[in-house]
Amino acid sequence: MASASDDGTVPDPWQAQLGALGGFIRAQRQLADLSLREMAALTRISNAYLSQVERGLHQPSLTVLRAIADALGLTTDQLLAKAGWMKPAADVPAGQPASTEASIRCDPRLTEAQREALLGVYRSFIDGRSGR
Repeated sequence: MASASDDGTVPDPWQAQLGALGGFIRAQRQLADLSLREMAALTRISNAYLSQVERGLHQPSLTVLRAIADALGLTTDQLLAKAGWMKPAADVPAGQPASTEASIRCDPRLTEAQREALLGVYRSFIDGRSGR
């Protein structure tokens, strides 16, 4: 059962989730050493709107969440999972890291050409170790 706040009202669970998401976004922005203005420039979202999202006053669209995740170096799924909005991907067993190749393939910060180049370098190291 939800507890009443100081003014006697019961908090709305959805509003609490928005607050948690906003708090997580703010914390990640600060960890990345980005000002609100810098984050706004990276995401092409206004300062005022980002501030409202961080304070849990506005429900961001998926497009906005994608832009925020990209600016923070996360996937949208990672952002939502780390903020507690969804469970982490179940395709990797708990306690077991994702494959390096899978991580490279899904990194949104890399272009397709960068992914292919990095995979080529990685594979050359892995294939080269059998000769030792």
